[in-house]
Amino acid sequence: MQFVALDDALLTVDDDTVTRRFDGHEFECVAVGPDRVFVGTFDAGLYRREDGGSGDDNWHRVGESLPDSVTAVALDPHDPDGVWVGTEPSRVFYSADGGDSWAERPGLTDLPSADEWYFPPRPDTHHVRWLEPDPHREDRCYVGIEAGALAVTDDGGETWTERPEGSRRDNHQLATQSGAVGRVYSAAGDGYAESTDHGRTWDQPQAGLDHRYCWSVAVDPADPDLRVLSAASSASRAHRTGTAESYVYRKHGDDPWEVAMDGLPEPAGFRRPVLASAGPGTFLAAADDGLYRSEDAGRSWDRVVTWDETGPVRGLAVR
Repeated sequence: MQFVALDDALLTVDDDTVTRRFDGHEFECVAVGPDRVFVGTFDAGLYRREDGGSGDDNWHRVGESLPDSVTAVALDPHDPDGVWVGTEPSRVFYSADGGDSWAERPGLTDLPSADEWYFPPRPDTHHVRWLEPDPHREDRCYVGIEAGALAVTDDGGETWTERPEGSRRDNHQLATQSGAVGRVYSAAGDGYAESTDHGRTWDQPQAGLDHRYCWSVAVDPADPDLRVLSAASSASRAHRTGTAESYVYRKHGDDPWEVAMDGLPEPAGFRRPVLASAGPGTFLAAADDGLYRSEDAGRSWDRVVTWDETGPVRGLAVR
């Protein structure tokens, strides 16, 4: 099952059935575990759904102490009850009890570059766009600030470092791979980057990548050298309906990036999709008009479901 967070609704996709599960808020992000689903909203904080309830009336807000604008949520791979949350303005919180109680992780905005952080549409503020816990190191988490920095903690958010060598400033989505110790991947507004040493240093392989406002990245769970990326030439080309022109790329090993649009909409009018891996050689792309699936390592795509929602897609999670 897939969970798709749109601007105004949360959808589930089960085989070829699309169900509108939750609406009435401005949705920003979604994370899914075996027993819980979390969805962050821009206007009403964080909501949780426990599996096993009847219908969809068991969504409830958790973390009354959290800010109203929850922009990132991630589950802790080392603790089934651990949950990370990022907000606007940029703050990071952690729950060790499945979202019942929360503690802010201090010091993020004390970093030296914090005075330079800003989000262009709302330049008086900034936010945590992405949280990526390291599956190989307990208490290590990568935090993408939109826009301004990549921040990293090794101790569960007690202390932070920022802007490691070669890292991007406008990190939109980060990814790790459970079978590849030390590998980290970043789709950023100022280009693509990846690390092989737990984010201490970063390379920027751009060959073949003609559109470098990058939005979403997914990595094959069986092959850490296979990456799929959505990108455009600028923020307006990625996000605005009237000027949209977005692309999907794939890259394997040290080969150059190659455009991988077979079966996807024409680039003109195509807003950046959100990507996710769904098994070895299988990727998903959630776009304005529906969900696309590739079963040949991102080379070609088929639309598996359509929806009538307006989008844009904010998040995609796979159970």
